[in-house]
Amino acid sequence: MNLSGLQNLNLCGNKLDGHIPWDIGKLKSLESLDLSKNDLSGSIPSSISDLNFLSYLNLSFNHLSGRIPLGNQLQTLDDKSIYIGNDGLCGPPLNNCSKDVEELPKVPEKVGNRGKDDSEMLWFYSGLGMGFVAGFVGVCGVLYFNDSWRYACFQLVDRVYNKLWVTVAIKANHLKKKLLRNKFEGNA
Repeated sequence: MNLSGLQNLNLCGNKLDGHIPWDIGKLKSLESLDLSKNDLSGSIPSSISDLNFLSYLNLSFNHLSGRIPLGNQLQTLDDKSIYIGNDGLCGPPLNNCSKDVEELPKVPEKVGNRGKDDSEMLWFYSGLGMGFVAGFVGVCGVLYFNDSWRYACFQLVDRVYNKLWVTVAIKANHLKKKLLRNKFEGNA
């Protein structure tokens, strides 16, 4: 949502799931937004009404529900096909809100998005950690049981260490000579 200069965003048919980001209104320059044919759920964020340049919107064929936000540019987008395939949506231009939907308390959208994002990140880092441990144990196991590979590995480490040490020593020696030369030239 930090792409404030973004003008067109088409994510149609990408099998996206989850919620529409609650801070989508930060995309101030957005003129065209197509999130149709995905598996998005939840309500349409009220911040979408902050998109003052929005001239094309398509949220059809998702699993969105709740009231369609009112305000600014959304009032001019009155084509019902924008919202088709979202049986849980109501409000203008659909005008099919029941009294139950109107009286539901508004749940902060930020809280709803955060839980799903946190659990996805937890699974991601858990998988990353298990992959690292499995790889590390695999490499150590091979080196423990295979003598020739273990010797080759440690010889490689020794060679790299020696080359690095020689390179650092040569650079330090050149730097020392340069500093001494500058010191003597400055005194002369």
